[in-house]
Amino acid sequence: MKILILGAGRVGQSVAETLASEANDITIIDPDPERLRGLEERLELRGVAGNGVQPSVLRHAGADDCDLFIACADLDATNLVACKVAHDVFGIPTTIARLRLPDFRQDDRLLGPEGFAVSRVICPEASVTRTIQELIEHPEALQVLQFSQGRAHLVAARVARGSALDGRSIADFIAQVPEVPMRLVAVYRRDEETPCEADTRVLAGDEVFVLVAREHVQAALAAIGPREPPVRRVMIAGGGKVGLGVARSLIGQCEVKLIEKQRGRCRYLAGELPGDMLVLQGDAADEELLAAEHVGDMDLFISLTSDDEDNIMSAMLAKRMGARRVMALINRRAYAEMMQASPIDIIISPADAVIGELLAHVRRGAVAAVHSLRRGVAEALEGVAHGDARTSRLVGRRIEQLALPAGARVGAIVRGERDAGQVLVPHHDTVIEEGDHVIIFVPHKRLLPQVEKLFQVRATFF
Repeated sequence: MKILILGAGRVGQSVAETLASEANDITIIDPDPERLRGLEERLELRGVAGNGVQPSVLRHAGADDCDLFIACADLDATNLVACKVAHDVFGIPTTIARLRLPDFRQDDRLLGPEGFAVSRVICPEASVTRTIQELIEHPEALQVLQFSQGRAHLVAARVARGSALDGRSIADFIAQVPEVPMRLVAVYRRDEETPCEADTRVLAGDEVFVLVAREHVQAALAAIGPREPPVRRVMIAGGGKVGLGVARSLIGQCEVKLIEKQRGRCRYLAGELPGDMLVLQGDAADEELLAAEHVGDMDLFISLTSDDEDNIMSAMLAKRMGARRVMALINRRAYAEMMQASPIDIIISPADAVIGELLAHVRRGAVAAVHSLRRGVAEALEGVAHGDARTSRLVGRRIEQLALPAGARVGAIVRGERDAGQVLVPHHDTVIEEGDHVIIFVPHKRLLPQVEKLFQVRATFF
Protein backbone atom coordinates (compact mmCIF):
# COMPACT_ATOMS: atom_id res chain seq x y z
CA MET A 1 0.00 0.00 0.00
CA LYS A 2 1.24 3.50 -0.81
CA ILE A 3 0.97 5.65 2.31
CA LEU A 4 1.71 9.35 2.76
CA ILE A 5 2.38 10.64 6.30
CA LEU A 6 2.41 14.32 7.24
CA GLY A 7 4.48 15.12 10.31
CA ALA A 8 7.64 13.45 11.59
CA GLY A 9 7.09 14.09 15.28
CA ARG A 10 6.86 11.31 17.84
CA VAL A 11 3.54 9.97 16.60
CA GLY A 12 4.48 10.33 12.93
CA GLN A 13 7.79 8.54 13.48
CA SER A 14 6.14 5.69 15.38
CA VAL A 15 3.47 5.29 12.70
CA ALA A 16 6.12 5.33 9.97
CA GLU A 17 8.24 2.76 11.80
CA THR A 18 5.30 0.38 12.20
CA LEU A 19 4.03 0.70 8.63
CA ALA A 20 7.47 0.62 7.01
CA SER A 21 8.21 -2.69 8.73
CA GLU A 22 5.35 -4.24 6.74
CA ALA A 23 6.79 -3.49 3.30
CA ASN A 24 4.46 -0.56 2.60
CA ASP A 25 5.60 2.27 0.32
CA ILE A 26 5.99 5.10 2.84
CA THR A 27 6.66 8.79 2.18
CA ILE A 28 6.79 11.23 5.09
CA ILE A 29 6.53 15.03 4.83
CA ASP A 30 8.02 17.39 7.41
CA PRO A 31 9.50 20.92 7.40
CA ASP A 32 12.69 19.67 9.10
CA PRO A 33 15.17 18.13 6.59
CA GLU A 34 17.49 16.92 9.35
CA ARG A 35 14.72 14.97 11.03
CA LEU A 36 13.77 13.39 7.71
CA ARG A 37 17.36 12.47 6.95
CA GLY A 38 17.61 10.58 10.22
CA LEU A 39 14.41 8.66 9.42
CA GLU A 40 15.62 7.80 5.91
CA GLU A 41 18.81 6.37 7.36
CA ARG A 42 16.95 4.27 9.89
CA LEU A 43 13.84 3.16 7.98
CA GLU A 44 12.88 2.09 4.46
CA LEU A 45 11.01 5.26 3.49
CA ARG A 46 11.32 8.49 1.55
CA GLY A 47 11.35 11.92 3.14
CA VAL A 48 10.06 15.12 1.52
CA ALA A 49 10.85 18.44 3.18
CA GLY A 50 8.15 21.09 2.97
CA ASN A 51 4.72 22.27 4.02
CA GLY A 52 2.27 19.37 3.64
CA VAL A 53 -0.67 21.71 3.11
CA GLN A 54 0.72 22.88 -0.24
CA PRO A 55 -0.53 20.88 -3.26
CA SER A 56 2.89 21.15 -4.92
CA VAL A 57 4.57 19.47 -1.93
CA LEU A 58 1.91 16.74 -1.79
CA ARG A 59 2.30 16.12 -5.52
CA HIS A 60 6.07 15.86 -5.17
CA ALA A 61 5.52 13.34 -2.36
CA GLY A 62 3.38 11.16 -4.63
CA ALA A 63 -0.15 12.11 -3.63
CA ASP A 64 -1.45 11.48 -7.18
CA ASP A 65 -1.49 7.71 -6.67
CA CYS A 66 -1.58 7.44 -2.88
CA ASP A 67 -3.87 4.94 -1.08
CA LEU A 68 -3.82 6.39 2.44
CA PHE A 69 -3.01 9.85 3.85
CA ILE A 70 -2.20 10.22 7.56
CA ALA A 71 -1.92 13.77 8.92
CA CYS A 72 -0.23 13.87 12.32
CA ALA A 73 1.45 17.27 12.33
CA ASP A 74 1.60 19.29 15.56
CA LEU A 75 -1.35 21.57 14.76
CA ASP A 76 -4.94 20.40 14.35
CA ALA A 77 -5.59 23.08 11.74
CA THR A 78 -2.72 21.81 9.60
CA ASN A 79 -4.02 18.25 9.74
CA LEU A 80 -7.57 19.26 8.83
CA VAL A 81 -6.56 21.41 5.86
CA ALA A 82 -4.07 18.81 4.63
CA CYS A 83 -6.77 16.11 4.63
CA LYS A 84 -9.07 18.39 2.65
CA VAL A 85 -6.39 19.05 0.05
CA ALA A 86 -5.42 15.37 -0.13
CA HIS A 87 -9.03 14.31 -0.70
CA ASP A 88 -10.32 17.09 -2.97
CA VAL A 89 -7.23 17.80 -5.07
CA PHE A 90 -5.68 14.35 -5.30
CA GLY A 91 -8.64 12.06 -4.66
CA ILE A 92 -6.93 10.08 -1.91
CA PRO A 93 -9.70 7.70 -0.75
CA THR A 94 -8.82 7.45 2.95
CA THR A 95 -7.59 10.36 5.07
CA ILE A 96 -6.78 10.17 8.76
CA ALA A 97 -6.20 13.21 10.97
CA ARG A 98 -4.66 13.46 14.39
CA LEU A 99 -6.76 15.96 16.35
CA ARG A 100 -6.05 17.05 19.89
CA LEU A 101 -9.13 19.23 20.35
CA PRO A 102 -12.23 17.37 21.58
CA ASP A 103 -14.56 19.65 19.60
CA PHE A 104 -14.45 17.45 16.51
CA ARG A 105 -16.16 14.06 16.71
CA GLN A 106 -15.99 11.22 14.22
CA ASP A 107 -19.59 11.75 13.13
CA ASP A 108 -19.22 15.55 12.97
CA ARG A 109 -20.60 17.00 9.75
CA LEU A 110 -17.53 19.22 9.49
CA LEU A 111 -15.38 16.12 9.00
CA GLY A 112 -17.46 14.67 6.17
CA PRO A 113 -16.74 14.96 2.42
CA GLU A 114 -18.36 18.40 2.29
CA GLY A 115 -16.25 19.53 5.23
CA PHE A 116 -12.62 18.64 5.86
CA ALA A 117 -12.96 15.19 4.26
CA VAL A 118 -11.50 13.27 7.22
CA SER A 119 -12.24 9.53 7.09
CA ARG A 120 -10.99 8.85 10.59
CA VAL A 121 -9.91 10.88 13.63
CA ILE A 122 -7.15 9.67 15.92
CA CYS A 123 -6.23 11.26 19.23
CA PRO A 124 -3.28 9.69 21.10
CA GLU A 125 -4.14 11.60 24.26
CA ALA A 126 -7.70 10.26 24.33
CA SER A 127 -6.50 6.74 23.48
CA VAL A 128 -3.98 6.80 26.33
CA THR A 129 -6.66 8.05 28.73
CA ARG A 130 -8.97 5.17 27.73
CA THR A 131 -6.12 2.69 28.18
CA ILE A 132 -5.44 3.94 31.70
CA GLN A 133 -9.14 3.88 32.57
CA GLU A 134 -9.35 0.20 31.59
CA LEU A 135 -6.29 -0.64 33.69
CA ILE A 136 -7.71 1.18 36.70
CA GLU A 137 -11.00 -0.68 36.32
CA HIS A 138 -9.14 -4.00 36.04
CA PRO A 139 -6.10 -3.64 38.33
CA GLU A 140 -5.07 -7.28 37.85
CA ALA A 141 -4.53 -6.78 34.10
CA LEU A 142 -1.44 -5.73 32.18
CA GLN A 143 -3.49 -4.83 29.13
CA VAL A 144 -7.20 -4.64 28.30
CA LEU A 145 -8.26 -4.26 24.66
CA GLN A 146 -11.77 -4.09 23.22
CA PHE A 147 -13.25 -5.66 20.11
CA SER A 148 -16.68 -5.44 18.48
CA GLN A 149 -17.76 -2.24 20.25
CA GLY A 150 -16.63 -3.60 23.59
CA ARG A 151 -18.53 -6.89 23.54
CA ALA A 152 -15.31 -8.91 23.53
CA HIS A 153 -12.10 -8.15 25.45
CA LEU A 154 -8.55 -9.32 25.00
CA VAL A 155 -6.92 -9.32 28.43
CA ALA A 156 -3.25 -9.78 29.26
CA ALA A 157 -2.33 -10.80 32.80
CA ARG A 158 0.51 -12.39 34.71
CA VAL A 159 -0.18 -15.81 36.22
CA ALA A 160 0.02 -15.72 40.01
CA ARG A 161 1.58 -18.47 42.09
CA GLY A 162 -1.10 -20.73 43.51
CA SER A 163 -3.78 -19.55 41.06
CA ALA A 164 -6.11 -21.92 39.22
CA LEU A 165 -3.81 -21.70 36.19
CA ASP A 166 -0.42 -22.09 37.90
CA GLY A 167 1.17 -25.45 37.04
CA ARG A 168 -1.82 -26.73 35.06
CA SER A 169 -2.31 -27.42 31.39
CA ILE A 170 -4.59 -25.09 29.48
CA ALA A 171 -7.14 -27.90 29.00
CA ASP A 172 -7.21 -28.68 32.73
CA PHE A 173 -7.58 -25.00 33.57
CA ILE A 174 -10.51 -24.50 31.20
CA ALA A 175 -12.19 -27.61 32.61
CA GLN A 176 -11.71 -26.30 36.15
CA VAL A 177 -13.55 -23.02 35.47
CA PRO A 178 -16.41 -24.04 33.13
CA GLU A 179 -18.54 -21.13 34.36
CA VAL A 180 -16.11 -18.67 32.68
CA PRO A 181 -16.16 -19.14 28.90
CA MET A 182 -12.79 -17.91 27.65
CA ARG A 183 -10.00 -18.80 25.25
CA LEU A 184 -6.28 -18.59 26.00
CA VAL A 185 -4.63 -17.48 22.77
CA ALA A 186 -1.03 -16.86 23.84
CA VAL A 187 1.45 -17.68 26.58
CA TYR A 188 4.75 -15.82 27.02
CA ARG A 189 7.48 -17.08 29.34
CA ARG A 190 10.47 -14.84 30.07
CA ASP A 191 9.37 -12.67 27.13
CA GLU A 192 9.41 -15.60 24.69
CA GLU A 193 6.29 -17.11 23.12
CA THR A 194 5.39 -20.60 24.34
CA PRO A 195 3.29 -22.94 22.18
CA CYS A 196 -0.34 -22.48 23.19
CA GLU A 197 -1.88 -25.94 22.96
CA ALA A 198 -4.34 -27.85 25.11
CA ASP A 199 -1.52 -29.69 26.87
CA THR A 200 0.67 -26.60 27.38
CA ARG A 201 1.53 -26.29 31.07
CA VAL A 202 1.37 -22.70 32.33
CA LEU A 203 3.63 -21.55 35.17
CA ALA A 204 3.54 -18.71 37.68
CA GLY A 205 5.04 -15.59 36.15
CA ASP A 206 3.91 -16.41 32.62
CA GLU A 207 2.09 -13.66 30.74
CA VAL A 208 -1.13 -14.93 29.14
CA PHE A 209 -3.57 -13.39 26.67
CA VAL A 210 -7.21 -14.35 27.09
CA LEU A 211 -10.22 -13.54 24.89
CA VAL A 212 -13.44 -13.29 26.84
CA ALA A 213 -16.85 -11.62 26.73
CA ARG A 214 -17.13 -8.27 28.49
CA GLU A 215 -19.26 -9.66 31.31
CA HIS A 216 -16.69 -12.37 32.16
CA VAL A 217 -13.52 -10.23 32.28
CA GLN A 218 -13.38 -9.99 36.08
CA ALA A 219 -13.99 -13.70 36.54
CA ALA A 220 -11.27 -14.59 34.02
CA LEU A 221 -8.76 -12.33 35.76
CA ALA A 222 -9.67 -13.81 39.15
CA ALA A 223 -8.91 -17.29 37.82
CA ILE A 224 -5.47 -16.22 36.55
CA GLY A 225 -4.37 -14.40 39.69
CA PRO A 226 -5.58 -13.18 43.08
CA ARG A 227 -8.17 -10.45 43.09
CA GLU A 228 -6.51 -7.06 43.56
CA PRO A 229 -8.22 -4.52 45.82
CA PRO A 230 -9.89 -1.72 43.87
CA VAL A 231 -7.92 1.42 43.12
CA ARG A 232 -8.94 4.12 45.58
CA ARG A 233 -5.85 6.36 45.95
CA VAL A 234 -4.08 7.65 42.83
CA MET A 235 -1.13 9.99 42.37
CA ILE A 236 -0.61 11.50 38.90
CA ALA A 237 2.66 13.10 37.80
CA GLY A 238 2.08 15.56 34.98
CA GLY A 239 -0.87 17.85 34.42
CA GLY A 240 -0.96 17.92 30.63
CA LYS A 241 -3.91 16.81 28.49
CA VAL A 242 -3.53 13.16 29.47
CA GLY A 243 -3.01 13.86 33.17
CA LEU A 244 -6.03 16.14 33.28
CA GLY A 245 -8.12 13.64 31.31
CA VAL A 246 -7.25 10.81 33.69
CA ALA A 247 -7.97 12.99 36.73
CA ARG A 248 -11.36 13.97 35.32
CA SER A 249 -12.22 10.33 34.67
CA LEU A 250 -11.61 9.57 38.37
CA ILE A 251 -13.92 12.26 39.77
CA GLY A 252 -16.14 10.67 42.41
CA GLN A 253 -14.23 7.38 42.24
CA CYS A 254 -10.78 7.92 43.74
CA GLU A 255 -8.75 10.16 45.99
CA VAL A 256 -6.43 11.94 43.54
CA LYS A 257 -3.24 13.94 43.97
CA LEU A 258 -1.81 15.58 40.85
CA ILE A 259 1.76 16.91 40.68
CA GLU A 260 2.68 19.53 38.06
CA LYS A 261 5.88 21.58 37.71
CA GLN A 262 4.51 24.77 36.17
CA ARG A 263 2.75 27.19 38.50
CA GLY A 264 0.45 28.61 35.83
CA ARG A 265 -0.66 25.15 34.77
CA CYS A 266 -1.33 24.28 38.41
CA ARG A 267 -3.72 27.23 38.68
CA TYR A 268 -5.53 26.07 35.55
CA LEU A 269 -5.78 22.48 36.83
CA ALA A 270 -7.10 23.63 40.19
CA GLY A 271 -9.85 25.51 38.38
CA GLU A 272 -10.76 22.51 36.19
CA LEU A 273 -10.84 19.87 38.94
CA PRO A 274 -13.07 19.59 42.00
CA GLY A 275 -11.80 20.90 45.31
CA ASP A 276 -11.24 17.45 46.81
CA MET A 277 -8.56 16.72 44.20
CA LEU A 278 -5.22 18.06 45.41
CA VAL A 279 -3.06 19.86 42.82
CA LEU A 280 0.58 20.22 43.88
CA GLN A 281 3.35 22.25 42.26
CA GLY A 282 6.60 20.34 42.25
CA ASP A 283 8.83 17.70 40.70
CA ALA A 284 7.43 14.17 40.81
CA ALA A 285 11.00 12.82 40.97
CA ASP A 286 11.58 14.73 44.22
CA GLU A 287 11.84 12.07 46.93
CA GLU A 288 11.00 14.51 49.72
CA LEU A 289 7.81 15.64 47.97
CA LEU A 290 6.68 12.06 47.35
CA ALA A 291 7.38 11.13 50.94
CA ALA A 292 5.51 14.17 52.26
CA GLU A 293 2.49 13.23 50.12
CA HIS A 294 2.59 9.60 51.28
CA VAL A 295 3.28 7.98 47.91
CA GLY A 296 3.74 4.68 49.73
CA ASP A 297 0.02 4.66 50.55
CA MET A 298 -0.99 5.00 46.90
CA ASP A 299 -2.77 2.18 45.09
CA LEU A 300 -1.54 3.60 41.80
CA PHE A 301 1.14 6.06 40.70
CA ILE A 302 0.94 7.24 37.06
CA SER A 303 3.72 9.29 35.49
CA LEU A 304 2.35 11.22 32.51
CA THR A 305 4.72 14.12 31.86
CA SER A 306 6.04 14.94 28.38
CA ASP A 307 9.56 13.76 29.32
CA ASP A 308 10.32 10.02 29.10
CA GLU A 309 13.28 10.20 31.48
CA ASP A 310 11.26 12.03 34.12
CA ASN A 311 8.47 9.47 33.81
CA ILE A 312 10.86 6.55 34.22
CA MET A 313 12.65 8.05 37.21
CA SER A 314 9.52 9.17 39.08
CA ALA A 315 7.73 5.84 38.50
CA MET A 316 10.72 3.79 39.68
CA LEU A 317 11.12 6.05 42.71
CA ALA A 318 7.43 5.76 43.60
CA LYS A 319 7.66 1.98 43.35
CA ARG A 320 10.72 1.89 45.60
CA MET A 321 8.89 4.08 48.13
CA GLY A 322 5.98 1.65 48.38
CA ALA A 323 3.36 2.55 45.75
CA ARG A 324 1.42 -0.66 45.07
CA ARG A 325 1.34 -0.29 41.29
CA VAL A 326 3.10 2.18 38.96
CA MET A 327 2.63 3.12 35.33
CA ALA A 328 4.82 5.28 33.11
CA LEU A 329 4.10 6.97 29.78
CA ILE A 330 7.08 6.37 27.46
CA ASN A 331 7.20 7.63 23.88
CA ARG A 332 10.52 6.24 22.71
CA ARG A 333 10.29 2.60 21.71
CA ALA A 334 13.89 1.89 22.74
CA TYR A 335 13.18 3.16 26.26
CA ALA A 336 9.96 1.15 26.45
CA GLU A 337 11.80 -2.05 25.55
CA MET A 338 14.54 -1.36 28.11
CA MET A 339 11.95 -0.91 30.86
CA GLN A 340 10.15 -4.23 30.31
CA ALA A 341 12.07 -5.98 33.11
CA SER A 342 12.17 -2.92 35.38
CA PRO A 343 10.18 -2.30 38.59
CA ILE A 344 7.65 -0.33 36.52
CA ASP A 345 4.50 -2.45 36.34
CA ILE A 346 3.06 -1.10 33.09
CA ILE A 347 4.61 0.87 30.24
CA ILE A 348 2.15 2.95 28.21
CA SER A 349 3.04 4.00 24.67
CA PRO A 350 0.94 6.72 22.98
CA ALA A 351 1.86 5.39 19.55
CA ASP A 352 0.83 1.83 20.43
CA ALA A 353 -2.46 3.18 21.77
CA VAL A 354 -3.45 4.54 18.35
CA ILE A 355 -1.57 2.34 15.89
CA GLY A 356 -4.40 -0.19 15.83
CA GLU A 357 -6.80 2.48 14.62
CA LEU A 358 -4.48 3.07 11.66
CA LEU A 359 -3.77 -0.58 10.94
CA ALA A 360 -7.47 -1.29 10.46
CA HIS A 361 -7.23 0.88 7.32
CA VAL A 362 -4.06 -0.82 6.11
CA ARG A 363 -5.14 -4.43 6.51
CA ARG A 364 -6.68 -6.06 3.45
CA GLY A 365 -10.09 -7.68 3.58
CA ALA A 366 -13.07 -6.82 5.78
CA VAL A 367 -11.08 -5.86 8.89
CA ALA A 368 -13.07 -4.13 11.62
CA ALA A 369 -10.43 -3.65 14.35
CA VAL A 370 -6.74 -4.24 14.97
CA HIS A 371 -4.62 -4.12 18.13
CA SER A 372 -0.84 -4.17 18.04
CA LEU A 373 0.69 -6.36 20.78
CA ARG A 374 4.07 -7.17 22.25
CA ARG A 375 5.67 -3.92 21.11
CA GLY A 376 4.46 -4.43 17.55
CA VAL A 377 5.59 -8.03 17.10
CA ALA A 378 2.16 -9.64 17.45
CA GLU A 379 -1.34 -8.54 16.53
CA ALA A 380 -4.97 -9.29 17.31
CA LEU A 381 -7.29 -8.76 14.36
CA GLU A 382 -11.08 -8.65 14.11
CA GLY A 383 -12.51 -9.31 10.66
CA VAL A 384 -16.00 -9.83 9.28
CA ALA A 385 -16.88 -13.05 7.47
CA HIS A 386 -18.69 -12.18 4.23
CA GLY A 387 -20.02 -14.29 1.37
CA ASP A 388 -21.02 -17.95 1.34
CA ALA A 389 -19.36 -21.35 1.14
CA ARG A 390 -18.34 -20.72 -2.50
CA THR A 391 -16.97 -17.22 -2.19
CA SER A 392 -15.60 -17.11 1.36
CA ARG A 393 -12.69 -18.90 3.01
CA LEU A 394 -14.54 -18.64 6.34
CA VAL A 395 -18.31 -18.89 5.93
CA GLY A 396 -19.69 -22.41 6.28
CA ARG A 397 -16.39 -23.84 7.53
CA ARG A 398 -15.51 -25.35 10.87
CA ILE A 399 -12.64 -23.84 12.83
CA GLU A 400 -10.54 -26.95 12.20
CA GLN A 401 -10.97 -26.46 8.44
CA LEU A 402 -9.59 -22.91 8.32
CA ALA A 403 -6.28 -22.34 6.54
CA LEU A 404 -4.69 -20.60 9.51
CA PRO A 405 -0.90 -20.21 9.55
CA ALA A 406 0.93 -22.09 12.29
CA GLY A 407 0.60 -20.23 15.58
CA ALA A 408 -2.42 -18.09 14.63
CA ARG A 409 -5.51 -18.87 16.70
CA VAL A 410 -9.21 -17.96 16.55
CA GLY A 411 -9.97 -16.56 19.99
CA ALA A 412 -13.61 -15.51 19.77
CA ILE A 413 -16.55 -15.11 17.42
CA VAL A 414 -19.05 -12.29 17.89
CA ARG A 415 -22.38 -13.19 16.31
CA GLY A 416 -25.53 -11.11 15.90
CA GLU A 417 -26.47 -7.46 16.11
CA ARG A 418 -24.59 -5.04 18.30
CA ASP A 419 -26.91 -5.07 21.30
CA ALA A 420 -28.32 -8.59 21.01
CA GLY A 421 -25.14 -10.28 19.78
CA GLN A 422 -23.28 -12.98 21.65
CA VAL A 423 -19.60 -13.77 22.13
CA LEU A 424 -18.82 -17.39 21.29
CA VAL A 425 -15.73 -19.21 22.50
CA PRO A 426 -14.93 -21.32 19.41
CA HIS A 427 -14.22 -25.04 19.45
CA HIS A 428 -12.76 -27.15 16.66
CA ASP A 429 -16.23 -27.91 15.27
CA THR A 430 -17.70 -24.39 15.53
CA VAL A 431 -19.05 -23.34 12.11
CA ILE A 432 -18.57 -19.72 11.03
CA GLU A 433 -21.64 -17.95 9.67
CA GLU A 434 -22.01 -15.00 7.31
CA GLY A 435 -21.64 -11.73 9.22
CA ASP A 436 -19.68 -13.23 12.12
CA HIS A 437 -16.93 -11.08 13.58
CA VAL A 438 -13.94 -13.40 13.93
CA ILE A 439 -11.11 -12.38 16.28
CA ILE A 440 -7.74 -13.97 15.52
CA PHE A 441 -4.49 -13.74 17.48
CA VAL A 442 -1.45 -13.55 15.19
CA PRO A 443 1.86 -14.15 17.02
CA HIS A 444 4.07 -12.61 14.34
CA LYS A 445 3.41 -10.04 11.62
CA ARG A 446 4.93 -12.22 8.92
CA LEU A 447 1.80 -14.38 9.20
CA LEU A 448 -0.59 -11.49 8.51
CA PRO A 449 -0.89 -11.89 4.71
CA GLN A 450 -2.24 -15.43 5.19
CA VAL A 451 -4.72 -14.25 7.82
CA GLU A 452 -5.85 -11.27 5.70
CA LYS A 453 -6.71 -13.63 2.84
CA LEU A 454 -9.30 -15.32 5.03
CA PHE A 455 -11.37 -12.13 5.09
CA GLN A 456 -11.08 -11.43 1.35
CA VAL A 457 -14.13 -12.50 -0.64
CA ARG A 458 -13.51 -14.22 -3.97
CA ALA A 459 -14.44 -12.38 -7.17
CA THR A 460 -17.71 -14.28 -7.61
CA PHE A 461 -19.23 -12.49 -4.60
CA PHE A 462 -21.78 -9.78 -5.51
